[in-house]
Amino acid sequence: MPKETAVYTHGHHESVLRSHRWRTAANSAAYLIGELRPGMAVLDVGCGPGTITADLAALVAPGRVTAVDTSREILDRAAEVAAERGLDNIEFTTADVHGLDFPDDSFDVVHAHQVLQHVGDPVQALREMRRVCRPGGIVAARDSDYAAMAWYPEVPVMDAWLELYRRVARTNGGEPDAGRRLLSWARQAGFTDITPSAAAWCFATPENRVWWSGLWADRTVGSVYAKLAVDGGHATTAQLNDIAAAWHTWGEQDDAWFMVPHGEVLCRA
Repeated sequence: MPKETAVYTHGHHESVLRSHRWRTAANSAAYLIGELRPGMAVLDVGCGPGTITADLAALVAPGRVTAVDTSREILDRAAEVAAERGLDNIEFTTADVHGLDFPDDSFDVVHAHQVLQHVGDPVQALREMRRVCRPGGIVAARDSDYAAMAWYPEVPVMDAWLELYRRVARTNGGEPDAGRRLLSWARQAGFTDITPSAAAWCFATPENRVWWSGLWADRTVGSVYAKLAVDGGHATTAQLNDIAAAWHTWGEQDDAWFMVPHGEVLCRA
């Protein structure tokens, strides 16, 4: 089966992992938790540093979780999280979601968080997730929607950040406004029993807004995204520095508020 590829716009810079390590099943997969039962077999696609994976493994124990990502290095970090939590029911392996190396009907639940926005063919990815899910099982996907993000106070340069990020992501083969498309993609992948929903992260406390603005400021100038933006002719280093400064300016405001909306789908196989 041919595999579609896309460049992972964020990469695994420390500022990216700072965000990913914050994620839990409670704040990033609440729509799925009610479907989980002890003894289930779960596939976690694009597991990253493994914090959500570890939560899923604890919830389905003594069932097992297979965690996959394209990067062996990030899988090693995820394995460290599992070891720190004393979890021995997770297997880690590399995989491409467009062509998963698992037999049909292998898992009770197939989960992907913030994955489909980065892949070359999200419909094919969902078809593969459906193929490896047992009849009656659940395929769960959640993705943010950049165009629907909102913040206050208005900092004009941050409008430039949003436009730039969306342009870079699409040039790399992804779809940054994936959240609103999940239902459509799932229907195209052949699912007929779909429960769509939406949820949001909100960063508005002094601690949270400084953390959120700081990681995006660092990501704007130091990550793979920064290199792709400059090398692709989308922005200059000076423009990236201005955007990073705008993030800090926003984060220092007492009234600062930022919303990250997500689309979600629970698809019955």
